[in-house]
Amino acid sequence: MVGAILVQRTTWTNTSRAIENLKSAGKLSPCAIREAGDEELQEIIRPAGFFRTKARKLRALSEFLGERYSDSLEVMSELPDGELRDQLLSIYGVGDETADDIMLYAFGRPSFVVDAYTRRIFARLGLVDPKLRYADIQTVFQDRIPRDVALYNEYHALIVMHGKDVCKTRPICSECPLGPVCPKIGV
Repeated sequence: MVGAILVQRTTWTNTSRAIENLKSAGKLSPCAIREAGDEELQEIIRPAGFFRTKARKLRALSEFLGERYSDSLEVMSELPDGELRDQLLSIYGVGDETADDIMLYAFGRPSFVVDAYTRRIFARLGLVDPKLRYADIQTVFQDRIPRDVALYNEYHALIVMHGKDVCKTRPICSECPLGPVCPKIGV
């Protein structure tokens, strides 16, 4: 869950550094995050960027977990999908993408994550309108792909890899395996 907050608007490499810093400082648990001073927490997660905002978000998440669930993810995991997602969305700093990321990776729930890579790749392929709302793009996928955690996880990983390595902001179309079927919309 911490990773889902820290990865916002940065790379996983930077996020990993911040998570390692939290581990090394003994500040990875919700209780330890709540007990950390603001400046201390900010300095620990600095590699993730936007460290002041992300420290507030981590504190909000840890306070939510402490107040509602006594820091027990097991209790929280008993909630039905819709209720769990709604509760995640009620936390400061948790939007649709972060909530679905937590649903899929932390709780093992079939919730398709729509990120910037998903939007870019599938808009260029002409399969989604890039101006569609998050929920509408998510529905396009969830209506066509079996609701399966392992499958959603694999799709998301492949989309991220393709978006990072080939279908970048400035794409390397000559290396794209989808080249023959891609209309390259917006390129």
